[in-house]
Amino acid sequence: MKRSDKANKIGEILDDLYPQPPIPLDHRDPYTLLVAVALSAQTTDKKVNEVTPALFAIADTPEAMAALHPDDILGYIREIGLAPTKARNLSAMAHQIVDDGGGVRPDWDFLESLAGVGHKTASVVMAQAFGVPSFPVDTHIHRLADRWGLSNGTTVEKTERDLKAVFPIETWNRRHLQIIYFGREYCPARRHDLSLCPICAWAATKKRIAAEAGRR
Repeated sequence: MKRSDKANKIGEILDDLYPQPPIPLDHRDPYTLLVAVALSAQTTDKKVNEVTPALFAIADTPEAMAALHPDDILGYIREIGLAPTKARNLSAMAHQIVDDGGGVRPDWDFLESLAGVGHKTASVVMAQAFGVPSFPVDTHIHRLADRWGLSNGTTVEKTERDLKAVFPIETWNRRHLQIIYFGREYCPARRHDLSLCPICAWAATKKRIAAEAGRR
């Protein structure tokens, strides 16, 4: 089966399972989404959603965040991974946005210039806050794209290019969310029987299924 045909069949399954996938990070606007995504690195969305309500209650704008000392920000996010670095980044990011005029703009160069913001974070904001076609690749998507034979990329950048090539551009913004939800619900990284998975069972090669069975 060609990659494009495989992607079409996978897309049909994902659309049936998750026709309108919600954004998993709680937010109010582009800025709070940006903050939440930046906090989510090496941390579960659930944990981010637990700490952001208190943080956003006192700093849900760049101006309010910039007014806080990094140690004050740390007090609100201490429970998440890499909290000290993220607190410093949130402070620096807020000052950058304020200096730029105070708003989060749908501009790749602007977003990726912000402290603590890489291409993946910028992609999520562009896709989910501004509707710009993007395909953010996280660990779930990177793993599943490899399992399903849609990409053999060793980097998320290569995986992103491969997925953009096989999925129609109008599906990108929902497709990356659908794959994340599918990975969490049906296709975990460990102790996963590919032969019983709704997608891996037919999309993965027999060699891949046998190899993962041997690692369980």
